[in-house]
Amino acid sequence: MTELLAVSGDGHPVTALDEGTGPTLLVVHPGGSDATTWAAVAGRLTDDFRVVRIHRRIYAPGADVVLPHSMALDAADIVAVRELLDSPVLLVGHSSGAVAALEAALIAPDAFAGLLLYEPPMPTRELLAGEAGARARAALDAGDPVEAMRIHMRDIVRMPASTVDEMFADVRVQAAFAAYAPAQIAEDEALDALGVGIDRFAALGTPTTLIEGDLSPAHLRERVSDLAATLPDAHVVTLQGQGHIAHLTAPGALADVVRETAERVLRG
Repeated sequence: MTELLAVSGDGHPVTALDEGTGPTLLVVHPGGSDATTWAAVAGRLTDDFRVVRIHRRIYAPGADVVLPHSMALDAADIVAVRELLDSPVLLVGHSSGAVAALEAALIAPDAFAGLLLYEPPMPTRELLAGEAGARARAALDAGDPVEAMRIHMRDIVRMPASTVDEMFADVRVQAAFAAYAPAQIAEDEALDALGVGIDRFAALGTPTTLIEGDLSPAHLRERVSDLAATLPDAHVVTLQGQGHIAHLTAPGALADVVRETAERVLRG
């Protein structure tokens, strides 16, 4: 594995993990984590594909969170890394990383042969965080990152309260979430700052595979459906028995969808 270094439009350095050989998959990881979170999926693909996993700037190791963050910065970083890669490229995004991927495709539609987007929490009909985001920000500013992330998981992601309580009973989980809290809450605010509506994607003709889990929160599946109805060339793949974190619970099944999409889009 090697590390790529790109320079974004504002001069910010952007790094990415680079491994494998073959047609290129550019992966944009979900919030509350970094590029290593997709390691189990990437490891199942590197025999046949070059897999490049971006370290998103607010989640990169040692990163400082500069407010306000914006999805436009994420999109520019993706495009900067893309410029280092040979064509064709399949852009793969997960959760908020999928929103960033969509925004990148909008500003550089010819840069990507296809998109694969796993449950982007795009504000299609309603904001993502709204009032809960304000409560999460207040908790973080009051010095309680664990409570901020509890609000994020329960009231913004909308995981069942009992599941969240069970997760947060483990102090190791609390510590892991707390480490990413400043970035995650900033990102929730950046997603809401996009505003409600997705008409800007109606002319984006890039072939797009949208992934959903049949156990995912209803609002995420609704957002996927809205995007599928808006994007001119999109279809939905449903992962049976999975939710929003199949990269951890079913990396093989998720890798299979990535592989099928890549074979179709990149090898044609």
